[in-house]
Amino acid sequence: MGSIVLPHLRTAWHVDQAILSEEERLVVIRFGRDHDPDCIRQDEVLYKIAERVKNFAVIYLCDLDEVPDFSTMYELYDTMTLMFFYRNKHMMCDFGTGNNNKLNWVLEDKQELIDIIETIYKGAKKGRGLVVSPKDYSTRYRY
Repeated sequence: MGSIVLPHLRTAWHVDQAILSEEERLVVIRFGRDHDPDCIRQDEVLYKIAERVKNFAVIYLCDLDEVPDFSTMYELYDTMTLMFFYRNKHMMCDFGTGNNNKLNWVLEDKQELIDIIETIYKGAKKGRGLVVSPKDYSTRYRY
């Protein structure tokens, strides 16, 4: 349901315009493939929180099969990636995983995702380019 209702960015121009045109809210873009199980699960969570974060964030979906232009630029090699932008600036978040550029695992807890988006937004409003996640995910993947 989430991947049907949330707005899709169909071309590289649409992605650029979404990032450039939003002056006051954080732009959250889910890069991935609409048919991928991880993307479907993440889209459901994004759909459920979209109404709650609409005052400070806007959520878009971008299918990498339709728009492959950003794969190398943003190193989008994972099945699902969430990226954050504010006033045409890529926002980074320290999740404790070593990759501060993006969130590249499915986060199914709605409140955790809202907290991350809110933290990034508050940091962006203060002019920060890197914020620290409210939760440390360094132990998420234990080998």
